[in-house]
Amino acid sequence: MIRILIADDEPLEREGLEWLLRDRFPGQFRYYHAASGRSAIELAEEHHPQLIFMDINMPGIKGLEAIKEIKPSLPEAKIVLLTAYDYFGYAREAVSLGVNEYLVKPARRQELGELVERLLAELEEEKRKRAAELELRHQVSRLLPLAETELALLLMVQHTSVEEAERLADWIGFPLEGGSAVVAALPNDFGEQELRRAYDWLRHYVSTSGLKAACSSLIDGHAAIFLHGPPELGTDKWRAACQDFADGLCAGAQRQVGATLRAGIGSLRSGADGLHRSYFEAVFASACETEWGKACHFDELKELNRVSLSHANDTDSLERERHSYVQAALQRSREEREQQTYSVLDRAKACIEERYTEDLSLEDVAEHVHLNSYYLSKILKQQFGESFIDMLTRLRISEAKRRLDSHKEVSLKELCFDVGYKDPNYFSRVFKKVTGMTPTQYRTRSN
Repeated sequence: MIRILIADDEPLEREGLEWLLRDRFPGQFRYYHAASGRSAIELAEEHHPQLIFMDINMPGIKGLEAIKEIKPSLPEAKIVLLTAYDYFGYAREAVSLGVNEYLVKPARRQELGELVERLLAELEEEKRKRAAELELRHQVSRLLPLAETELALLLMVQHTSVEEAERLADWIGFPLEGGSAVVAALPNDFGEQELRRAYDWLRHYVSTSGLKAACSSLIDGHAAIFLHGPPELGTDKWRAACQDFADGLCAGAQRQVGATLRAGIGSLRSGADGLHRSYFEAVFASACETEWGKACHFDELKELNRVSLSHANDTDSLERERHSYVQAALQRSREEREQQTYSVLDRAKACIEERYTEDLSLEDVAEHVHLNSYYLSKILKQQFGESFIDMLTRLRISEAKRRLDSHKEVSLKELCFDVGYKDPNYFSRVFKKVTGMTPTQYRTRSN
């Protein structure tokens, strides 16, 4: 129920306005009366009205002062100024405070009714937009981890599309102008459940680190984490920040989930190609670190002469170090994607087969499996060779034929509703299109 606050120091004005509203909108509103600006502020704080009628000239705190107090905490409320004076003298200040309309007292029935209907329509539209925005934010929040994983995979692959990586990075708010890769390697003897638990903790650690990051999926016991380096931090401070991050990752994994990691850190690089190179270095550094539970920085390897500069820049040599892992990563990623797609399609198909007699839409099924409806339609066609409508129609007409074959007494109108159609004429047209005959002809074909 819409809550309305009427603030006016004249009781007759308040009661008259409420009477007009009750007459025009019976049973739609809950009313609160305020005889002063102070009372209006207190009632607004307590009851959060959606519509506020505010008299400008009240004793003590004036109407505009009260609005100035109320509006910040109720930004979506619609405010109507009540005045017996020329409104234009207050127009500039009122607009700056977020006042929506004004009424010159005494309010006329027609004018008041039209104004309130307009404000109610605005409230409803804003409510719809907020709901749509929340739904979008909800969907985006579900997609962000997948998008981050996708970006990490793109940055891992040498011959990737730079434009695609840049578009995806821009969408998730992960700047590519500077950053480093960290590769975390889990013990080889970990079982599947242990790996999953360790990976879940790793993602939690990344998301709560305070750094912008994109984390890959767990592939062959390895995960790649790309960290964004703020340009103003400088190379030395960024290197220290990456070392702290990786050290914390190793220590936390041991403490929280009993996983002894080995981590490698790549150099500060820029662009998609640069971050790929940093990943390249991180893989190498993780392989060079022989002690589990430690993090090794590629720059440190060069400084300690454990790898020569020529070797560090030898693409073929580094490629050999990481080739098997990257190939395994790509293969596992493809397998996981295919498996996820098949799982989604199986659930979508099961939903259609279970609910085909209902008023079922593609959007309903897409929501059930948490996919975009356009994408679901596309992969349904690719996998099963028929669209959503084709599948729905096939199931409904098959059921109609089965019932016509076994239940001769069923009426066509009843049959139409039972198999999911609302219009018997439309049902007959669809039935004939599929079978080549009307339901009546199909029923009497053997007679």
